Amino acid sequence: MRCFVLSLSLLFNVPFAVIPKLVPQIYLGTLTIISLYGLHKLLLIRRFYKNRFRALEPRFQFQEADLPNVTVQLPIFNEMYVAERLIDAVAQLDYPTEKLEIQVLDDSNDETQRLCQQKVRQLHRQNLNIHYLHRDNRQGFKAGALEFGLQKAQGELVLIFDADFVPKPNTLREMVHYFSDPTVGMVQARWSHLNRKYSLLTEIQALMLDGHFVIEQTARHRSGCFFNFNGTAGIWRVRAIDQAGGWQHSTVTEDLDLSYRVQLKGWKCIYLPHIAVPAELPMEMNAFKSQQFRWAKGASQVTKKLLLSILKSRQPLHVKLEASLHLTNNLNYLFLLVVLILSLPYQIYIDQNQVNYNLLIYVPIFLGTTLNLLSFYLIAQREKHIWDTSQLQDSPLQFGCNILGLMGIGIGLSINQSLAVCEGFMRAGTDFIRTPKHGVIDRAENWSRKKYRGNRTLWILGLEMIMLCYLLITVGFAIHFEHYLSLPFLLLFTSGYAYVLGLAVFQNR
Repeated sequence: MRCFVLSLSLLFNVPFAVIPKLVPQIYLGTLTIISLYGLHKLLLIRRFYKNRFRALEPRFQFQEADLPNVTVQLPIFNEMYVAERLIDAVAQLDYPTEKLEIQVLDDSNDETQRLCQQKVRQLHRQNLNIHYLHRDNRQGFKAGALEFGLQKAQGELVLIFDADFVPKPNTLREMVHYFSDPTVGMVQARWSHLNRKYSLLTEIQALMLDGHFVIEQTARHRSGCFFNFNGTAGIWRVRAIDQAGGWQHSTVTEDLDLSYRVQLKGWKCIYLPHIAVPAELPMEMNAFKSQQFRWAKGASQVTKKLLLSILKSRQPLHVKLEASLHLTNNLNYLFLLVVLILSLPYQIYIDQNQVNYNLLIYVPIFLGTTLNLLSFYLIAQREKHIWDTSQLQDSPLQFGCNILGLMGIGIGLSINQSLAVCEGFMRAGTDFIRTPKHGVIDRAENWSRKKYRGNRTLWILGLEMIMLCYLLITVGFAIHFEHYLSLPFLLLFTSGYAYVLGLAVFQNR
């Protein structure tokens, strides 16, 4: 054991006598920071309950003749399994045809092109104002496609749907009246999930997203804080986009970037949790990981780009604080990675020094993370059923299993997400890796024979394999040293990495 600690001191060029003192200090300090972010979830719950009945009503309802012209933009790239479903759903929107324009913004380089062109021609013969717009390059990726379409758009408002969404016919009509207030720049609807019950992975994703859309978005909006456009299922006022500097592709989360710039310009943004737009969740672990990587990288890029401007603005202190916590939330993955790396030196330290740090360490992490997460997602599920009355609630056992799975996946993603955060802060570049969708909803259907696959990064899988082996060694040390209080957490760490890594490898056999 002494040789192991000495090797650590040589590796990090730290004197041998200093390492034992640094390990518990860094470990405890990092856990304290994680716990503070956990307390932020309690703050969001408080804001949610304090403001949940402060739902905004439109200033007035437009008369039929006064409804604004709306352009529906459908950014698509290689989505042969879901593109036609989306276009058909949008064609059914309940809105005057003379005031509605549809743009199919297709950057595809596969047979999606042909499918979209055929569908557009078919709907055009039905006297719909629909246009097929194709770019020979993907400059700016999704942001570039939206900007390209905006140059040709006829509407004063633009409604955006990603390829995997299936809006209901009344979606636009229910949302558009909020633009009767000329200071409103954006209106966002809530996401619901077409394939929530497909697998454990999709159930956990749905739970994660429900926490964001039910608690976070509602709490931020109704307490007067900044909140973000989610890239789809929302309407923009064209003038607000222009005034904020337009769609920019300096980040891979152009939605988060624009929504913060618009709010800094003084435009109001509205969130409508009672309006749900169904969408398809990724069913493949590698697709899910690439989606989470993009979101974490993009949030870091927006933090680097806008946080200083937010802090210098004349916004109230609570708005600045909430924006800071929102934009930097993905730093938690870096802090978690530090905890995982220090878990083995910590086990060795407390054994060598005969110091019982267990109560000091594990009680705060339990109270600061586990209970906070449990209450946050439990409340989100309960409140969601106020709007989604047709969906059955999960049993307590199923909900408990999903929460454990959510925590495990969060841990298992820590290397993937830490690399995304570092790349967002330290490297330029905006390569947009899309999340493939398969148009599979029912469990009886098989997605694995579909053409598209999630992006698999072998060197990240290698790092995750190393971390899994490292955590297994740590579990062995904890059993050997009889540190039984730490075992539940170490086993959760290990099982999280085993699940994420195992599914990523198995689904790409």
